[in-house]
Amino acid sequence: MQKSKKELADIQGQMAYSDIALDKVGVKDVKYPIVVLDKRNKEQHTVAKINMYVDLPHYFRGTHMSRFIEILNEYRGLINISNMGEILSKIKGKLDAQSAHMEVSFTYFIEKEAPKSKAKSLMAYNCRFLTTQNKDDDFILEVEVPVTTLCPCSKEISDQGAHNQRCLVKVQVRWENELVWIEDLIAMIEQCSSAPVYSLLKREDEKYVTEHAYKHPLFVEDLARNIASKLKKDTNIRWFRVESESFESIHNHSAYALVESK
Repeated sequence: MQKSKKELADIQGQMAYSDIALDKVGVKDVKYPIVVLDKRNKEQHTVAKINMYVDLPHYFRGTHMSRFIEILNEYRGLINISNMGEILSKIKGKLDAQSAHMEVSFTYFIEKEAPKSKAKSLMAYNCRFLTTQNKDDDFILEVEVPVTTLCPCSKEISDQGAHNQRCLVKVQVRWENELVWIEDLIAMIEQCSSAPVYSLLKREDEKYVTEHAYKHPLFVEDLARNIASKLKKDTNIRWFRVESESFESIHNHSAYALVESK
């Protein structure tokens, strides 16, 4: 005979005879619809992978994983930057935790216009919201932007041409009061590169982009410094981290640079 619901044992809630507390326990890679603020169109609907965690005291054996999903389902498709603090508060309350964390990874699309033909296409960017609620709320915006870098050394020593490569730039920012738009952050990163990357280019565009990159050679170090310099001058940005990784076209390795504000 099966036990009734009231008689089912709460194994996670059992005492743990341990002196080790856990910093994060929870669920990962939950696919869920979200709404992202779009500078041009007000809103953009996309699908995210969501990680949610809480701290676990040493005296609890486990956390109740299903409660994360229950809370998520209360916000069906309405998860956005403005209510993530509210979601974290609910997670803390329902799981009796001191801290809660939420990581939201998603693809964001921007319509880009080719530089000469003006052909329009959608460009996809990987973005993340990283939020933590302990005593205070902490929010980080992360964007990954593919760009072109052209090697200054190769240009200088070569009679013809110079090697170039795709470079992936990852930037994280915290800001003060004024919202940092994803579009503005991406545009700034692209402006700091040898040339932007596009989804659609016609022949006249390829000529322009290739020649533009040749006129603006950059080491991976130059790119990281250029971006950091612009972020440093922005009084609304209170913290940043910049990573640039060039996937070398003539070497069997990547070139990498990182800078983080103090």
